[in-house]
Amino acid sequence: MPTLTAQNGILVRQKGTETLWIEPWGAGLRVRATRLPQMPNEDRALLPKAEIVTETADRKAEILINGDEASIKYGDITAKINREGWVSFYNSSGELLLEEYYRNRDDLSRYCVPLGIHARELKPVMGRSDYTLNARFEARNGEHIWGMGQYQDGMLDKKGASLELAHRNSQASIPFYVSSFGYGFLWNNPSVGRVTFAENITHWYSECTDLLDYWIVSGEAPKETVRRYTDVTGRAPMMPEFGMGFWQCKLRYRSQEELMTVAREYHKRGLPLNVIVADFFHWTMQGDWKFDPIDWPDPDAMVKELKDMGVELMVSIWPTVDHRSENFWQMNERGLLLGFDRGVNISMSWMGDTLYYDATNPEAREFVWQRAKENYFSKGIKIFWLDEAEPEFIYDFDLYRYHLGPAQKVTLLYPNMYAKGFYDGMRAEGIENPLNLVRCGWAGVQRYGALIWSGDIYSNFRSFREQVAAGLSMAMSGVPWWTSDIGGFFGGEPHDPAFQELVVRWFQFGCFSPVFRLHGERFPMKPIEEEYRGGIRQFSSGQDNEVWSYGEDNFEIMKKYIELRERLRPYIRGLMQGAHENGDPVIRPMIYEFPEDLKCRKLADQYMFGPDLLVAPVMTAGAVEREVYLPEGASWKCCKTGQQYDGGQTIASKAPLDTIPLFLRNGADLPI
Repeated sequence: MPTLTAQNGILVRQKGTETLWIEPWGAGLRVRATRLPQMPNEDRALLPKAEIVTETADRKAEILINGDEASIKYGDITAKINREGWVSFYNSSGELLLEEYYRNRDDLSRYCVPLGIHARELKPVMGRSDYTLNARFEARNGEHIWGMGQYQDGMLDKKGASLELAHRNSQASIPFYVSSFGYGFLWNNPSVGRVTFAENITHWYSECTDLLDYWIVSGEAPKETVRRYTDVTGRAPMMPEFGMGFWQCKLRYRSQEELMTVAREYHKRGLPLNVIVADFFHWTMQGDWKFDPIDWPDPDAMVKELKDMGVELMVSIWPTVDHRSENFWQMNERGLLLGFDRGVNISMSWMGDTLYYDATNPEAREFVWQRAKENYFSKGIKIFWLDEAEPEFIYDFDLYRYHLGPAQKVTLLYPNMYAKGFYDGMRAEGIENPLNLVRCGWAGVQRYGALIWSGDIYSNFRSFREQVAAGLSMAMSGVPWWTSDIGGFFGGEPHDPAFQELVVRWFQFGCFSPVFRLHGERFPMKPIEEEYRGGIRQFSSGQDNEVWSYGEDNFEIMKKYIELRERLRPYIRGLMQGAHENGDPVIRPMIYEFPEDLKCRKLADQYMFGPDLLVAPVMTAGAVEREVYLPEGASWKCCKTGQQYDGGQTIASKAPLDTIPLFLRNGADLPI
């Protein structure tokens, strides 16, 4: 017989070697189960309970125990444990939100179900102290699922999808979703695994863990659900003013003079520019984290001149440390680098034999920040590009070991800890609202001032369409700061008319993204004068990637959108304030603003830029018109023609190359 008790506001069920806890956490309930002697106490993606302020903070859980059944009610969510041990969740109206999938016969079962399938299944890995984990839930007809981070699949609604729980270049696994049935669910486990949202079952799997850990919250609408989720995982800082304008970047400016020539040209043309980027291999060696004095002879003067023009310099940080780096042996001796359970201690052999630093180790985070502080921050550089954050190519997870444990168990934490190292360091130096560009993130990464971008994606219209869905999925995952490489990263020749069309269309989308950033590797690559310098391999540069690089007509179009972005700055500032204070994303799926309109549930090719502006990017080559759905419950004004429309209809919107269809909601007054 199981033992059911209430302990300090926690409903506890003990049967055999399994201990199950259900406890209030923020506005929701946290569920943990383990077969260890004591419950692990890591918060993982969640904030500590003492740091969470919610509308239910002063409420007490109501725990009822009746023989071998029990329930815990907290706010507007209730969890019930039946006599067989199944857990189910209900909203304040008693409507079912989610229930475990259980197909096993035991001594308490009223039914003969001989399949032997458990809802909660922690199976020991023979000869080790860790477990594999299966968690199964009943699937429900008609459910829609939004969120789960960033996958290159073009899907906004993840119902029917099978998703790897692992990071890769252009893939960020953030295991939180919002359900159309009025709840949000966080899989609070940073181990490698998979989730399947099938028609017959929802199945979560982890390769290596020591407990089941998830959080569930009731929310009548997606907006309420996302806000409650960011209550417990943290919210982005207020976006610094320089982050709201236009960012110029390319792969790569090879010298101080080349970068400054571009910045001066923007200034000469009177084009607003907020950020310019010194990309990778501006350094002496991977892991030195400092400018190469040959190509970057006077960083102090460079930063000062840029600031005088109102431009911030962002520098690329890679977490890789070359075996020949001045920091390698010290970091290696102190255990600050990635560990190996077997194989050769080389993480990557591209442009040198390197190891990743172990961002899960607080001492390693502090070491890297001190080098960055000494060589960059002290010169006035206040924004960093934290690249390779997955970390890349570390995809054979069973080979590697971090400070916090084997990679299979904790690797999804890496980008968060990478971002945290710089966030903590900058906060300690008086930066109130840090902002850093990071190429990945796990649940809760937003609280570390992380701007996630969608990685090294390809330069074509299919990839463009996938980024729109990816950005909206990130928005539903609690990440309000997101961007993509305008024009894509891999490919594209600046003088090719077909690529010019793609860049212009993507540029328009970039104007109505949280961060407006031009980047990419343009072909053909420029020749390199010397392949090696002092035994260190040098890296080339792509073709020009400035707004004047794509022809005069296209320059005028892109100039128009840079100026429009500036006119929208007060509106964007308000959106960033909302993200900081409430957790509202900047770009929003239509369902976020119109939860009652069923036609909005699968719309992945248009979105809301804040509450007032509907954006419909043109994502098909050669298109000069596209369909736009105007949701019910609002009136709509076309920004191009001024024509008014009633909601609840699909229209054909004219979209010549210089135009992205935009519609104002309910008479909103924006300077478009």
